[in-house]
Amino acid sequence: MSAHPEREPLAVYDATGAVIGTADRGTVYREGLWHASAGVLVRSLDGTRVHVHRRTDTKLVFAGLHDCVAGGVVGAGETPAATARRELGEELGLTVPDGTTLPLRARTSWDGAWAGRPLRCHLFVYEFRSDGPVHLQPGEIADGWWWTDARLRARLADPAWPFVPDTRAVVDRLLR
Repeated sequence: MSAHPEREPLAVYDATGAVIGTADRGTVYREGLWHASAGVLVRSLDGTRVHVHRRTDTKLVFAGLHDCVAGGVVGAGETPAATARRELGEELGLTVPDGTTLPLRARTSWDGAWAGRPLRCHLFVYEFRSDGPVHLQPGEIADGWWWTDARLRARLADPAWPFVPDTRAVVDRLLR
């Protein structure tokens, strides 16, 4: 992320999920423009655990909340798959081997709010299998750990648990 993340150019989408232009991140968030976010659910090699993390308190959106998807917004000229690969490396220090395709596990649209403003996002979630090592990016991820799907589901059953709302909208399709 740049020194001025609010100036970063993002792809702007319409409500149906088609790219219609670009705008800087600050404008997208301020005006509640449709944009896209892509992320990766990291599952252990044996498939029994998922990586869960807590976002830093300095994030522009969903600061301090928990998530099970490492991801971020789709930049101008970038595909969701490229964003997912980039964010996996930036946030968790994991690299997808060349020639490996990340399977798309879920796609949804989320029309919600953050900090009293509309936040509209098309969410693309991919899956990657790895046992790590995970290297958390301290500017974005405060802490991380591995949980079974059952343990994560138990925490998500509490609607007061501070979990990112866009991932919460799709997480049932990601867990076993």
